[in-house]
Amino acid sequence: MLGRLFDRQPSPGTATPGLSGPKIPRHSGSWGTLRKRLAAEPGLRVLDIGSTSPNNINYLTELGHSVYMADLIEDAYSGEWQTGVDEDGKPVWNAEGFTAQNLQFSGRTFDIVLLWTTLDYLPEALVEPVVKGLYGAMVPGGQLLALFHTKLHPEQSPHHRFHITATDDVQLQLARPAVQQRALTNRNIERLFSAWSGLKQFLAKDGVSEAIIVR
Repeated sequence: MLGRLFDRQPSPGTATPGLSGPKIPRHSGSWGTLRKRLAAEPGLRVLDIGSTSPNNINYLTELGHSVYMADLIEDAYSGEWQTGVDEDGKPVWNAEGFTAQNLQFSGRTFDIVLLWTTLDYLPEALVEPVVKGLYGAMVPGGQLLALFHTKLHPEQSPHHRFHITATDDVQLQLARPAVQQRALTNRNIERLFSAWSGLKQFLAKDGVSEAIIVR
C-alpha cells in the first residue's frame, strides 16, 4: 500500500497501525554501509518498504532526504490481488496489477531502497515482478538493502518492521502478521537479481543474511 512522499516530520505521537511490542536492536552491516552514504550525500530519494515508521521518516528527513513508503506485505494479502485458483488448486495472482499499484511512482526514481525481509513473505507469484518493478523504480547505481532468512521456519520467523538508527544497529518490531514463504540461498538471490549490476553479501547472523544490490 502506497504512502506519501515525506519532506517533513510527522506529528509526535502519531499512531502506527500494525506495529506492536518492544523494539529489539540488531547489528546490521548492510545498514551500516548505507548509513555512511546517507550521512555523506544529502538530497537522496529513499523508498522504505513496510508499515509507516515515524522513526525512519524522522531520521532520513533530518539528513535532508525525501522518503517514500510502500507496504507491499499489507497490500499483497489485502485480498485484492488473488484472482482465483488454477486447476491444481494453487492461488492465481494479478502480479501486473499489484506492481502497477505499488511500484509506479509518477516518474519518481529512487537512490536507495530499504526492502528488508519483504521477499521472504510475498506470495511466490509476486517475487520476481516486485524485483523487476524495483529495478525500474531506481536510478542506475542505486542501492537496495535486503535481508533473507537462511532457513524456512515460518513458526520461528514472524514478520518484523525494521526501524533504522544513527548507529549500525536496526531495531526489529513485530508488524502485521505474515507467514514466511521461502528461504533464498545465495545462488537463488544471485539469480533473482541477475539483471542488476552488483551484489554485496554480508555474513549471516541469527539465521538472516544481508545484501546490498546495486541497480
